Amino acid sequence: MEDREMALGEHLIELRKRIIVSCLAVLACSLVSFAYSDQLIVYLAQHVDELVFLSPPEAFITAIKVSILTGFLLALPVVTSQFWLFVVPALKPGERRALYIIIPASIGLFYAGFAFGFYLVLPMAIRFLIEVAAPTLSPMFTLRLYIAFILQLLIPFGLMFQLPLLSCLLVRLRLITANSLRQSRKYALVLIFVIAAILTPPDVVTQLLLALPILVLFEVSVFLAWLLRPRPEKQRKDRS
Repeated sequence: MEDREMALGEHLIELRKRIIVSCLAVLACSLVSFAYSDQLIVYLAQHVDELVFLSPPEAFITAIKVSILTGFLLALPVVTSQFWLFVVPALKPGERRALYIIIPASIGLFYAGFAFGFYLVLPMAIRFLIEVAAPTLSPMFTLRLYIAFILQLLIPFGLMFQLPLLSCLLVRLRLITANSLRQSRKYALVLIFVIAAILTPPDVVTQLLLALPILVLFEVSVFLAWLLRPRPEKQRKDRS
């Protein structure tokens, strides 16, 4: 009983150390980002003509939020590595080797989804939403609401781009197969549109702009599941 309590205490100390390192990395990157917050906001606002703020602290608070988000994105490799360093002792040697592929792939897919949303989806969504407004209306975007809108749009893209990697893991664990994914395609279609409706701002255009890439990623996942399917020879070896 005593040994178990000591082991639990050591795990908690290790977890605390990993959390502290992650928080310090995010804090350091956020402080550096805050020094460039004006340039960051200008860069994020490149898809609109002008941004305004309606209260004295709005610009400052928004700059802090943008700096924290940028700091998290910059520190993401450190945060991810700290998480896996905490988990590694419980993994088998083969599972540890797989992390050298999983961790960079996961980080890269998150960045790719974020960039895809910002450079392709966001300008189309803004252009469409402005054009469908009444001709007598002039767009005036507030800084706070604009940043909230793009974050609500971009973060789901970063998360949804993990789908192919997740499917590969589930196939390797033999929890799903390419056939099971094909058979569940119609249910996945409904689920994807429900997820898009939950994660995106409440308008049909942004929901479609998120749902359509997820559908493509789902088909990529089906292909990867077929590519990674267990071969008959390997199945016979596993049984023997």
